[in-house]
Amino acid sequence: MDHLHSSASARDVRLLPKAHLHLHFTGSMRPSTLRELAAKHGVHLPEALSSGEPPRLRATDERGWFRFQRLYDMARSVLRDEDDIRRLVRETAEDERAEGSRWLEIQVDPTSYAPRLGGLIPALELILDAVRDASEATGVGIRVLVAANRMRSPMDARTLARLAVRYADQGVIGFGLSNDERRGLARDFDRAFDIARRGGLLAAPHGGELSGPESVRDCLDDLGAGRIGHGVRAAEDERLMRRLADRQITCEVCPASNVALGVYEKPEDVPLRRLFDAGVPMALGADDPLLFGARLVAQYDLARDAHGFTDAELAELARQSVRSSRAPDDVRAGLLAEIDAWLVS
Repeated sequence: MDHLHSSASARDVRLLPKAHLHLHFTGSMRPSTLRELAAKHGVHLPEALSSGEPPRLRATDERGWFRFQRLYDMARSVLRDEDDIRRLVRETAEDERAEGSRWLEIQVDPTSYAPRLGGLIPALELILDAVRDASEATGVGIRVLVAANRMRSPMDARTLARLAVRYADQGVIGFGLSNDERRGLARDFDRAFDIARRGGLLAAPHGGELSGPESVRDCLDDLGAGRIGHGVRAAEDERLMRRLADRQITCEVCPASNVALGVYEKPEDVPLRRLFDAGVPMALGADDPLLFGARLVAQYDLARDAHGFTDAELAELARQSVRSSRAPDDVRAGLLAEIDAWLVS
């Protein structure tokens, strides 16, 4: 491709200001921290998590997804007390800053931590407090997206939606739905998303990752999605891409994760260029760096190296991430100006 940059002459993507809109709480942990917390609490980690290398994953079949979830649950089990939570959030904020990420919307299901932290409300309040401290210490703006789990009941999701709305003025900006989208219908969770949207929260469910374009349509039609977690499979449907482009509904695309989980065979197969050319706004995300071995900069590198994105196009991807965020207007304007400055540097 003639517009492929040699990385020697290309600008440093670490210095490109960007927003990070698709990162899971446990999945943001450093591998070294996972090992240290496991030792602290006497948790025996399987080789796949203790080796320091990202585990070999493939989730396109049921067994593969189950193994991925099991590893994720095992990693989450080392987060047992207030210090662990605060450490995770602080280190994540430091890692974000090092990668040029200036605004982070981190996704968490407080249900998982509630039993050890005194209940749902104390768990969420601790996370929000840790977020405020880490944001102040690093200068990275951080907000929280509370996510329900598709494998649990819609009633649990409604409880979480009400909780999320209660903390809408204390750092919660959105409501998500994660886990295997092949299980359970999106519309089973419509009431939870109604509660969240009526409370002023962004609806950002996962869709179009393990299932095809129809799961993206369901997120739009049944859940009123304002952003889609992943959404890459929309590239298989021209009309759906037009709809996303017309309504400027952002897909939080996580290329390294897509390849690691076997959604696409290789980086070149992720339809970044197709979505970009169709005018679908994208926010590149790292999903779960702990398990996929790639943080945010690696996603921009992949766009450059595997898809020939020029510096001007990478800057546009960064702009799309900022515009799609729930950052206050002044923060957004400042970041957009800094992106322009990166481009003329």
